[in-house]
This record gives sequence, structure tokens and C-alpha cells, in this order.
Amino acid sequence: MPASRKILVLYTGGTIGMQQSADGLMPASGFAERLRAQQALQPERQLPDWQFRELLPPIDSANMNQRNWLAMATAIRQGIETDGCDAVLVLHGTDTLAYSAAALSFLLLGLAAPVLLTGSMLPAGAPGSDAWDNLFGALQALQAGAVTGVQLYFHGKLLHGTRASKLGTASLDAFTELPRRRQSPRATAIASAIDYRQPRQPVALAVLPLFPGVQAAQLRALLASGVRGLVLECYGSGTGPSDDAELLAALAEAQARGVVLVAISQCPQGHVDFGLYSAGSRLAACGLLSGGGMTREAALGKLFALLGAGLTPAEVAHWFALDLCGERAE
Repeated sequence: MPASRKILVLYTGGTIGMQQSADGLMPASGFAERLRAQQALQPERQLPDWQFRELLPPIDSANMNQRNWLAMATAIRQGIETDGCDAVLVLHGTDTLAYSAAALSFLLLGLAAPVLLTGSMLPAGAPGSDAWDNLFGALQALQAGAVTGVQLYFHGKLLHGTRASKLGTASLDAFTELPRRRQSPRATAIASAIDYRQPRQPVALAVLPLFPGVQAAQLRALLASGVRGLVLECYGSGTGPSDDAELLAALAEAQARGVVLVAISQCPQGHVDFGLYSAGSRLAACGLLSGGGMTREAALGKLFALLGAGLTPAEVAHWFALDLCGERAE
């Protein structure tokens, strides 16, 4: 793990750079100057060289969408391949930080450079803020030699880009990797059809948690909205209302017309094992793909990267079943 000597700091907005307005905290530009000023106040911190780029307009990460992910991936690739940087630090709001870390993990498959994402629970300059500790800590982690791939740095910890989840809003230690069983086969290589050079397009996706009383009509309405992929958050090890013939029919019909259906466990430490219960087997018979121990963020990001690359449903099923970057296997 060679040390990074020239780092692109890519600012997207988020709490870390927000400033107070009449309506509350709002994203703000001009963060590069604040970063340089703070670095000058802490000369004891040995930091690598960095250059700054801002994605405009800066946004509250609650407004994050697929086009923002694509813009980030493009800026990261440009920083590495054109500007001569050997690592990238993305500054991002915490609400969707885990989603972006997962999505970028799959959008940047094969990129031979480390990418870290960080943010803060309190704005830079606020009393007790974690902003500078997270930002400077992430820069120092890259300087020390972070692994290739996408990771999240928060509260002194490096977290895997496809395994991190936000657990709370009241603590500065807001992110962690929950233990989920990951035992899927690994891909032997990253095909050119899914590596970071492959262009992507936005894709209509949806997430639906199962709950007691969920109706087939609700599922049909969602599937009829034009979605090309659905992450179904099942109970326990991948079960659902298997005695609802109409709901099962809605799933089977959607799969038959090319909608990619993925099942994950809605349990924070769960994993899908369709064969354990007959209720799970009946869902699998409708064409659902097992997400194993993947998080919601990882399943959504992976579906986006595969479908957005123009792969067929059969090709998506093939790659979804394999571990590509640590999302399905330890």
C-alpha cells in the first residue's frame, strides 16, 4: 500500500461545509479556503499535498441521486487519469454517505487508486465539531497508504465501502460495519463490461420493505411505475407472505418481463438463505436473486452499476451473485 502523495479533495457539500441561514444549515461553497486556513492553524499535522475540486452546486446529501454518483465517478477518474492524483478524498453529507460509498465501489471497479469518503456530524467551525478530525484523519490515512478501492473514514475508523451503515444521528461515531454473513463466490476477474471505464446511465430502481399487511396491489403499482430493478427487503433469512398468491404472481410476472428482483434481509445483521424456510423457497421460485448478506446500500448500488452499464437481466443475475469487491464475501 504505497503512500499517497497528491490527493484530490472532491467537495460535494454536506454538513461538513454547511453554514447557518434563516432556514437552518445550508450547503455552502468556498470550503477550500476554510480548509487551507484550518491547515495553517494546525502545522503539527503532517498532511500530503492536495488539490481541491468542487461539484457545483454543493448539495445536502439528502438530495443525492444517481446523476450525482455519476458526476462523482467522472471527477474521480479525471483526478486520477488526467490530473495526476494518486488518491481521492470525497467530502460528503452523512445522510446518504453509505449509499454513495457503496455506489462508487461498483462504479469504480478496477480503478487502481484508493478513494475515501468522509463527512461530519457537525459543521466545520461549530463547537465540538468532528469535521477537521475526520477530514485531516482521512488525508493522513491516505498518506499512510490506504488500500485500493472505496472506503469510508469516520471517527477514526476505516470502513469498507460496501459494508458501512449509518446507525444514528446523536453520536459522532455514527457509522459502523454490522456483522452479516458473507460467503458468496468471488469473481475471478472484473470484466470490461462492468469496470470503471464503462459508461453508465441512470436507471429506475426501487426499494420495498416487506411488512405485515403488504398488499399485492401496492407491489403491482410500484412495479408498474417503470422500475427496472427492485430491492425487496425480506424478513429474516429471506421470507415473505408466501400464502399470498396474488403477490407472488406480481413478482413472477415482473421477473418474466425483465425486472431484476433482488432479496436482502431487513435484519441489521441478517442474510438471505432461501432454502431454510418454505416461505423463502416460494419467493425464490418467483425469480428473486439472493443478496446474501448485502446491505440495502450495497444491493442498490450494485443494481445501479450493473443495470446502468446496459447489461441484460441474465448478465445482471450472473454478476450480482458473485462477490465483486467485498460486498458478498469476507
